[in-house]
Amino acid sequence: MKALVLSRYGKINNIRFADIPRPVPKPDEVIVQVHAAGLNPIDTMIPKGVFKPIISLPLPCTLGSDLAGVVVEVGVRVTRFKPGDAVFASTFDIGMGALAEFAAVPDDVVAFKPSNLSFIEAASIPMVGLTSWQALKVRANLQPGQRVFIPAGSGGIGTFAIQLAKHLGATVGTTTSTGNVDLVRSLGADEIVDYTKQAFEDVLKNYDVVLGTIRGDAIEKSVRILRPGGKIISLVGPPDRVFAQARGMNFLMRFVFGLLSRKIIRLGRIHGAEYSFLFVQPDGEQLGEISNLLAGGRVRPVIAKTFAFEKANEALAHLETGRAKGKVVVEIASNV
Repeated sequence: MKALVLSRYGKINNIRFADIPRPVPKPDEVIVQVHAAGLNPIDTMIPKGVFKPIISLPLPCTLGSDLAGVVVEVGVRVTRFKPGDAVFASTFDIGMGALAEFAAVPDDVVAFKPSNLSFIEAASIPMVGLTSWQALKVRANLQPGQRVFIPAGSGGIGTFAIQLAKHLGATVGTTTSTGNVDLVRSLGADEIVDYTKQAFEDVLKNYDVVLGTIRGDAIEKSVRILRPGGKIISLVGPPDRVFAQARGMNFLMRFVFGLLSRKIIRLGRIHGAEYSFLFVQPDGEQLGEISNLLAGGRVRPVIAKTFAFEKANEALAHLETGRAKGKVVVEIASNV
């Protein structure tokens, strides 16, 4: 079968198409014929080796972490799915890539595709949906009437997280450029800061939760807008000691991550706020809950652009520009 494979870390020309064996299911896996694969910013960073200290991938490996398709084979212990089922899943951090004609996926990270979504729409959801769910609903325990700041509202995470936060009853603040104000407002954003004209830390105040989605000094600035007792949940780092412990890292890595996060943790404490780093985990049960929201029209996918499978490298390059409004998706047509 055809797959987009990373052979070595470092350069873009180390990403190429290759013919690799079609996977055979383990007892608790399903084989999915992939119809579409959603791209995420981490898919452009992994090939550079940015996440080598955190994610151990045996090279060569298939890239991609979000998929939607049809089950064609199941392992002997799988009872929830059968051939012919339309499904979607995140394969992030489990050593299995989505940019291939077929993928072997553990059944506990798979959910049924919402019937009202196309495969392209469904493939855009898993990572951003699970990240938003785990950050806002699980870790932040966001409650009706609370205020949450979700910067970069027109991006992949932002477009979903705004909708989920509104579903949970929160007031949402966000940042975007002038041309995307109407988009984020249509998703439910209440306070919109045009970052080309204003600094969010000069406009927003008394927020309960900040979802860190932008690298640089944005997270440190966001401390200023939090009320005492607020929470910063960062998706972009710095990783902290608690994260290193949860992944079973050695003492050295725990020490290093403790150093990296020391400044933001100290700033948070000064303002009475709590900092934590979130690394999304695939979860079929949570994805099923998200599927119900999608099926009920309470949240909707936002697609920036769709690329053919043979243009997957171009899709990654487009994503890396940072100008995508919503998600970039690769449509995959199998030869089998």
